[in-house]
Amino acid sequence: MTEHLLDSVKSKYAAVAESTLSSDHSGVKAVAEAFGYTAEELRSIPAAANMGLSCGNPTATAHLKPGEVVVDLGSGGGLDVFLAAKMVGPQGRAIGIDMTPAMIDRARANAAAGGYNNVEFYLSTIDKIPLPDASVDCVISNCVLNLAPDKPAVFREIARVLKPGGRLAVSDIALKHELPEAVSRSIAAYVGCIAGAIRIDDYRNGLLAAGFQHVEIVDSGADLNAYAKVENQSGCCSPTMDAAGSLQILDEPCCTPASGAPASLHDELAALLSQYDVNAAAASVKVYAIKPS
Repeated sequence: MTEHLLDSVKSKYAAVAESTLSSDHSGVKAVAEAFGYTAEELRSIPAAANMGLSCGNPTATAHLKPGEVVVDLGSGGGLDVFLAAKMVGPQGRAIGIDMTPAMIDRARANAAAGGYNNVEFYLSTIDKIPLPDASVDCVISNCVLNLAPDKPAVFREIARVLKPGGRLAVSDIALKHELPEAVSRSIAAYVGCIAGAIRIDDYRNGLLAAGFQHVEIVDSGADLNAYAKVENQSGCCSPTMDAAGSLQILDEPCCTPASGAPASLHDELAALLSQYDVNAAAASVKVYAIKPS
């Protein structure tokens, strides 16, 4: 089951990575701004680094300093890596980890286009971070830890790579209440960043069990329906591709199939969520924690 879930996530996010979605699309830009990015921040990085995949802005709460090493788990096209790179400066390093080859390719192309010399991207799952023990000052992540099947393993890996006194600053989706069974058992809802999310209390307890202190998890109050600002693509709904492999930009709402198109994973998710108020049980949260010195 775990392998199937990972394959589903890779497939859908590869479709996003291979699309032309970027901050040049007003809807993609609007999603990022709805979850806390400023227009100035988005202008300061390659447009293709933003694909409307965020549920927050972790660099806003990471308190990054010049010379630090920061790692972004599930770095996608590099949006947060590039923002972090500016904050840590030429003496620091910003490292992206992603398990989807197409995302790594897109991020590296963005880095080259933007002339970034202090960024690196590695292909890996986030439960096996390819970095030495105690080598990182700060770990960030944006709407990705909810996708990890083994979250305790991810929390332990984060603690391992952080230096003593290092910090975790994450934007994620967590649950306020239990999901309806039809949603929690849906592969579509898992890929859609919902079914894999855990309760806020479980999130906190998981970080404490991994050895973190001063754990804070705050509901940002952001409207998860903001994803619908991107036509036929949300932060967790990859774009539909036509038979020729081209992205279909539709006039219909996010995840609504084109007339006559076969039902897809996204169609199934849309059908489930049409009967379910996402904001009633799930929340965009800001997570902050410290590794003991």
